[in-house]
Amino acid sequence: MMRFFTAQGEYANDLAEVLRIFLDREDVQECPSFEEPRPGEMGFCASLSREGGEIVAEAILRTHPETGPAEDRTVYRCPIPRGGALEQKRYEKRALKIAAFRLMKAHFLAYTPWGSLTGIRPTRLYRELCDALGPNEADRMMLGEFDVSPDKLDLAKTIVAVQRGIVDSVQPEDVGVYIGIPFCASRCLYCSFGGKVRGKQAEVDAYLEALKKDIALGADIVKRNGYRVRSLYVGGGTPTTLTAQEMADLLRFALEAYGGFGFEFTVEAGRPDTIDKEKLSVLQSFGVTRISINPQTMNRSTLERIGRKHTERDIEAAFSLARDLGFGWINMDLIAGLPGEGPEDMERTLEAVRALAPENLTVHTLAMKRSSRLAERIREYPLPDAETADAMVRMAMRTAFEMNMRPYYMYRQKYMRGNLENVGYALPGKECVYNVDMMEELTNIMAHGAGAMTKRIFGGEHRVERVPNPKDLPSYCGKIELLSEHKRRLFEAGH
Repeated sequence: MMRFFTAQGEYANDLAEVLRIFLDREDVQECPSFEEPRPGEMGFCASLSREGGEIVAEAILRTHPETGPAEDRTVYRCPIPRGGALEQKRYEKRALKIAAFRLMKAHFLAYTPWGSLTGIRPTRLYRELCDALGPNEADRMMLGEFDVSPDKLDLAKTIVAVQRGIVDSVQPEDVGVYIGIPFCASRCLYCSFGGKVRGKQAEVDAYLEALKKDIALGADIVKRNGYRVRSLYVGGGTPTTLTAQEMADLLRFALEAYGGFGFEFTVEAGRPDTIDKEKLSVLQSFGVTRISINPQTMNRSTLERIGRKHTERDIEAAFSLARDLGFGWINMDLIAGLPGEGPEDMERTLEAVRALAPENLTVHTLAMKRSSRLAERIREYPLPDAETADAMVRMAMRTAFEMNMRPYYMYRQKYMRGNLENVGYALPGKECVYNVDMMEELTNIMAHGAGAMTKRIFGGEHRVERVPNPKDLPSYCGKIELLSEHKRRLFEAGH
């Protein structure tokens, strides 16, 4: 166990994330003071001070005398920035994390390709550094200050370059619209999502009724304040757990409320066992431009192990059906590091994906979410180590390049195998604008559905404000008017 203390409590969660890079499944607990470690435990402390125009971050690691050296420490210094309070906090947090990372790196073996970076959006950080300091200084910061590996820096640079046209096309009045369907056909072993397996029809009906009300109120806010829909994304869960009639009714309502979908309309068709000709025809009739058919793996034994109710043959059949109906923009999701899989399993999956030739390929790294069944039963499901997960991710990258795809967006999550990342690849001109806008926080997002997150981007201020919808279905359904009022205030503020 690691017990840690910092007087700068607002940064405690950030420090805990750095410590977990090195401690994997060890328990990391914040404590009210810097205590002497007990046998078998470690103690960590981080503090901030200011000296001679510099921010000084100090990290101290203590171990019990029976288990090793009693104490070690690292100090990191950086100039005090000239900006306001928000910029000051950014530099303080950065200094603490770097000091903590370097101290832990000196004591523990861990694969740390992203160095001290624990945030979701390393590409956004790199873009901001380039804009503020120039590309040469941005590269130096990523390599020399944050300890990012050269290959991960190259990945971030490539993505930022690919995104440039999308970034430059953003207008202040743009808004992306998200509609969430929190139902699935079954619950996967690794899932921590707040949705549920589709059950009683009355529950689905109640949810769709509340969702329509949410959509109507959100569309009114968008129109009244002069915003313009840039893209529409229907995600989940698995949206195609809805029947064809339910889907048609929902899409008709949403498009009438908003007056259109901008220039891009994605629906996560998701699991092949929820896809049929009637549902795909409905999506086509409402102008859906992009769909996802997500195998995660093309190995039957793994599909059974993780709780999927379909086979690799079902995936191929659903993909072929979509092609036959004229869908020319299909994404496929894969997960590297699934329990029981190794490089040979990934190779079989990639061979099958290469034969199908989708326009987009999204490669996720397994994230060990604490509320998942996988975390609860981890002893039953051996996972590949960090180096193996990294090898699988690299195999997927090579395959994407061989298919003439480029990486176009990336994000990271907590508890990922090997401290890696999720990367979306696309053929040139087939980049999903909504994914870039949302992950890079380029545009406002009006989000509908349980667990969905509405965002307002305050350009030039490095500030994002959010209105989260409850994940629990009854709570969400009962708070539509209150949520709408919060959204109204958010979208009217300073507009």
